[in-house]
Amino acid sequence: MKNLNNKEVEVIVNKGTEKPYTGLYNDFFNIGIYVCKACSQGLYFSSCKFDSGCGWPSFEDEIAGSVKRVSDYSLGRVRTEILCSNCNGHLGHVFKGEKYTQKNTRHCVNSISIKFIPLKKKDIKQIEHISEKYRVPKKDFFLFFNQID
Repeated sequence: MKNLNNKEVEVIVNKGTEKPYTGLYNDFFNIGIYVCKACSQGLYFSSCKFDSGCGWPSFEDEIAGSVKRVSDYSLGRVRTEILCSNCNGHLGHVFKGEKYTQKNTRHCVNSISIKFIPLKKKDIKQIEHISEKYRVPKKDFFLFFNQID
């Protein structure tokens, strides 16, 4: 895990949770990619982000293979924790059956666990570099870039 401050370590390494409505990306809807704060692996495209009103950034789905799910029994009930599949950094939890989206899933992510990288249509010219840097398959970037105006 690279150069994390104390608050980031508390959430990403020690599996903490930031307070609701305090995170940088809760009400943030710019176009780009969200990457793991600890290792820079691509996790979510902005096209999958939605406002659930829960106080944390919410995503309908992750970039294929970027998020690992594990059972979390920490609150006396079973939840599904989500981790970066590259570095095992704690991202948050995923919930099903809430009917927010067509896929019926909500990735509830701590803002402090992610970093936003803005992307524009012209960035497709650098797809080789971007794909390698953020460990995201080129085909996924092509699909995303085709959604950008």
